[in-house]
Order: sequence, then structure tokens, then C-alpha cells
Amino acid sequence: NMIIFSFLCFRLLQFLALCFYTQHHVNEQCRLSDRMSRRLIRTYQLYSRTSGKHVQVLGNKKVNAMGDDGAVHAKLVVETDTFGSRIRIKGAKTGYYICMNKTGKLIGKRKGRGKDCIFTEIVLENNYTALQNAKYEGWYMAFTRKGRPRKASRTKQHQREAHFMKRQPKGHLLVNAPFLTIFLAGSLWGPKGSNVA
Repeated sequence: NMIIFSFLCFRLLQFLALCFYTQHHVNEQCRLSDRMSRRLIRTYQLYSRTSGKHVQVLGNKKVNAMGDDGAVHAKLVVETDTFGSRIRIKGAKTGYYICMNKTGKLIGKRKGRGKDCIFTEIVLENNYTALQNAKYEGWYMAFTRKGRPRKASRTKQHQREAHFMKRQPKGHLLVNAPFLTIFLAGSLWGPKGSNVA
């Protein structure tokens, strides 16, 4: 009888362990699915107000604002949460994320999970957008007139060097609506093909 009782207890423990593992797995999959459903991925260019060119991420991990309209390295993939303004930006060609190091220098990284690779979008009254780093508060992505990265510790939100506009390459129009991005073929809207975003 003791042998049968021990065997039944062992089977019961196995069953409870299986139930626990199954429930844990289902919960993890639900959380993962929820995170993925809340993520929005957009593709566009970032037009620099000062350089008159576009932000680009090169194969040597350098970041500048010297890209021509439609240039392969100026095409950016922007990942954002549906209910927030925090974004991650990577070069569509290179796969490198735009990040900021402790000295305020912009660099490209293969993995963009850290806060140094997250920027907060701030829409300004002049319809330009400023990008503040999530790790270094008060430090902004900025470029000089020659398209070179400016040291973030010397940047301010109101400075022209930190102002950008979202644009699509020639032949496309970017229309922003809440949680929605629509791409339309045809003429561009606004000066030099830019749209107000």
C-alpha cells in the first residue's frame, strides 16, 4: 500500500509541475504577443533643419546628416510603442541603431535595447521634431551645418541644430495620424518635398 501511495504522490507532483510549466509558458507567450502588438514600425527619412540633408547611418557605425534625398543610408527604420513617444532608430541598410555615448557622441550599435539608444520625440511649435536621449536627459540629437554630429551636452531643445522633419523619399508622401502611418505614391507635399509632421 505504501508503494502505491508513493507512486500516486509522485504522479500527482508530476502533474502539478506540468500544469505550472504550461501556465507559465502561456503567460510568457501572452506577454510577448502583447509587446509585439503594441510596437509600431515606420520607415522614413529625417531631414536636418541645419544641414538641409538627411540623417544617415553608415557601415562604419558613424552617424551624420549628409544624406541626399533617397540615399540608401538615409532610409531609417523607426520602432516605437503605440502608446508612447519613445523610439529607436536604425539604418535600414546597415541595421545599426543610433545611440549616444556618455560623452554625447552619436554612434551606431548592432543592438539598440539600452536607454542610450532610445529617443523621446518632442513635436515643437514650428512643426519640427526634437529627439531627446532617454538615458541622458537634456541631451539631443543634433548636427552642424556641415552635417556633422554636435556634442549632445551642448545642445538645447530650441536650437536649430536639434530640429528635424520626417520625410519620405521622392515619390512618396508621409501622412501622420494617431497610431497610423500611411504612404501614398505621387507628388510630395510642402517645400522641397517635405511634409509637416
